[in-house]
Amino acid sequence: MRRFTILLALFLCTSGYGVFAQFNERPILNLENEDKALLNWGYFLGFNQYDFKFEYTNDLQDILVDKTMGFNVGLIGELRLHEHLDLRFEPGLYYGTRTLGFPGFSEANDAIREVKSTYINFPLLLKVSTKRIGNWKPFLVGGFSASLNLGSNEDSLDDNSSGTFRMKSQVFNYELGFGIDFYTEYFKFSPSIRGVFAITDELVPDNDPSSPWTANIDALRTRGVFVNFTFE
Repeated sequence: MRRFTILLALFLCTSGYGVFAQFNERPILNLENEDKALLNWGYFLGFNQYDFKFEYTNDLQDILVDKTMGFNVGLIGELRLHEHLDLRFEPGLYYGTRTLGFPGFSEANDAIREVKSTYINFPLLLKVSTKRIGNWKPFLVGGFSASLNLGSNEDSLDDNSSGTFRMKSQVFNYELGFGIDFYTEYFKFSPSIRGVFAITDELVPDNDPSSPWTANIDALRTRGVFVNFTFE
């Protein structure tokens, strides 16, 4: 999370330097009518970092999670509700990898499980914006989403005893974030950072109730950070 915040801050400082420099100079407003349309469209590109939150049956040694950076791509549809309030639908493809390290094993083949996830995410979000200040406008965004995990292995007959970690394919989440709209001469550019928090338990337990991999897991939920760069 700290790395993502630093990267976003550096990007904002570099990309928004010209906008902030014009603030005290009363800059010429770009795209003055951009936010007045009832419907707006766009797309986003970005990156993510997925994590897991574990809830355990017994207080034993934690399962370790090694997180890597993934990528995001998707579309945006926005409905103007009010001068400072928009309803957004942002279907997208999110790919990420997490590596789990299970305690109590001496062999890496037993202790390590690589979890590759390809989520098709369907978020419905409310975007609350401040008053436009020159050519930029901060905003908060939040809402709920449903995700389909194409790499869940939910229907696999194999489990961890065969090297397959299984998760449920359908996940429900809530999302919270913030960002800034920058109005350039030709388009609106919006970098943002958002957290995603799964509401539903995603674990598919192993076939053996006393499995050394899943017996002590009471619930497993995804946590993640998205950094998106939106073009409208």
